[in-house]
Amino acid sequence: MPRMLDVSNDVRAEIGDEEADRLLAGDNAPGAYDCTSCRTPGNTEQELTSTVLFVGQETAVLAFAHATCVPSQVVPVSEDQLRGAVRSITGEDTAPSYAPPVPAAAHAAAPHFPAPAAPPAYPAPAPSPASPATASHTSAPSGHAPVPQQAVLGVTSGVVLVGREACPALVVEPTAPIVRPGSPGHGDEFLQLLSEQGFAPVVDLSRPPAPNPGWSVLLAMGRLHAVLMPAPGGGRPVAWWQAHSPMPLSEGWRGAVGRTRKVLIYAAAAGTIGTQPREDQLRAALDRAAARGALVGASMPLAGT
Repeated sequence: MPRMLDVSNDVRAEIGDEEADRLLAGDNAPGAYDCTSCRTPGNTEQELTSTVLFVGQETAVLAFAHATCVPSQVVPVSEDQLRGAVRSITGEDTAPSYAPPVPAAAHAAAPHFPAPAAPPAYPAPAPSPASPATASHTSAPSGHAPVPQQAVLGVTSGVVLVGREACPALVVEPTAPIVRPGSPGHGDEFLQLLSEQGFAPVVDLSRPPAPNPGWSVLLAMGRLHAVLMPAPGGGRPVAWWQAHSPMPLSEGWRGAVGRTRKVLIYAAAAGTIGTQPREDQLRAALDRAAARGALVGASMPLAGT
């Protein structure tokens, strides 16, 4: 039976016309599915469905999503993430074979800012550890050089009440001050760097932060994979932050993003928000940071929207 599928030109170019036609005819497409974005049920025979092709360096996986959640698109991800997703779905370390995939996105868990020569990476996974990054320095014994600290981004998900609307939010906070790439100083320039990338100061959480064009949030299989930013030279977006292991999201958070179709990103300097066990405490910490002028933010669509 023919399926109500949207196969974008990018997806068709990757899988080939013959495979795309088989999908549209219903030969290789499922009837019922779980949306790869919001994880709620969908049906290709009853509602318009997007084909989403996740590609790594060696593997490609075709997934399905409500067309109202994300459009049909090609999404580069790390090979490790892709194989992990395949194992979680099929219990096997295999995936459908399609045309050679495009190169994967930037290195996992590496938020980065453009520098004069090239965009260096700040390893910053949450919660897994990362390699050393440009950051502040701790004191060292007399006669020894300062010892660099790791700068690891903590990423916390929560539902934040903005006005009367419950909005899905991500709160980003490094564990140590972040220094501008190539800078000899030791001051914390994290918020300044984000401001230069389009994030705006947040002074009142009763209003959502303004959109940041070109930035988006990548969800797949109901989990958070990455925050994407525009590529410096154009083309497909690259990962500003990418999780080593996809981050679980609560049912309430996924339900909220299903309603709003956007994610609010709040960022604060190291030591501003801290670990908050409840959403009301997280909101209170955000209010305090905003009152001190220590919070920036942006609203972002899901990747591809």
